[in-house]
Amino acid sequence: MAESGTLPTGFGELEVLAVGTVLLVEALSGLSLNSLTILCFCKNPELRTPSHLLVLSLALSDSGISLNALMAATSSLLRRWPYGSEGCQVHGFQGFATVLASICSSAAIAWGRYHHYCTRIRLDWNTAVSLVFFVWLSSAFWATLPLLGWGHYDREPLGTCCTLDYSRRDRNFTSFLFTMAFFNFLLPLFITVISYRLMEQKLGKTGRPPVNTVLPARTLLFGWGPYALLYLYAAVADVTSISPKLQMVPALIAKAVPTVNAINYALGSEMVHRGIWQCLSPQKRERDREQ
Repeated sequence: MAESGTLPTGFGELEVLAVGTVLLVEALSGLSLNSLTILCFCKNPELRTPSHLLVLSLALSDSGISLNALMAATSSLLRRWPYGSEGCQVHGFQGFATVLASICSSAAIAWGRYHHYCTRIRLDWNTAVSLVFFVWLSSAFWATLPLLGWGHYDREPLGTCCTLDYSRRDRNFTSFLFTMAFFNFLLPLFITVISYRLMEQKLGKTGRPPVNTVLPARTLLFGWGPYALLYLYAAVADVTSISPKLQMVPALIAKAVPTVNAINYALGSEMVHRGIWQCLSPQKRERDREQ
């Protein structure tokens, strides 16, 4: 860990400042958009539906990712990790749990949309609540395992944020990586791709699908795929052959996912967009109450 007043190994002054600034912009953008989405869900009765509960779960998890990025941005601008080893474990757990919840919530939304639009059977509250409960319970379970010894949390190359330690290349890391990646990245990605592909096949014959069937899968693949490739490379080769600067690129890409998700699932939905506008327009809310 870099001491106060010193630079992390492999980084210059402007590079540390650039990383901290990018993280800060991503954190504030994701946190503001997802917090606004959560506020509108709480204040607008029209949005309190089983299908929108899944979107709310995604907004909550993405807000957690943005809070995690905000801590990383603050530490990067300070050029050191000020929270100690225990703070690193908490930061790693919180970040990993919300990342897994975000990925799995995206898959749950894809399955829910297929269920709604292609089977013509509305998603009920019991199913939606069960999905959300499973997503968060599963995410907390996998995020707890490194605290118990299967996997390990440590600082990233910049030394100002904590995540899974991919520098060890031992059997413990490799077994955890491949098991975790299958259940929490490949399987959700498969569910997302198949759900939207089936929607395209079924609804494309009668017209344009009512939701974006391309962006969710691409967000998962290009948002979290670079992290997956970095971890895979670390499991089979010496990750120190990759420069510390390049190792930070997947983290910067991933921290932009909450903003993309908010634009796609909230601002891209007519009903949610209308609810956000009502939250931002007190006069419109008053007229709606009078009507």
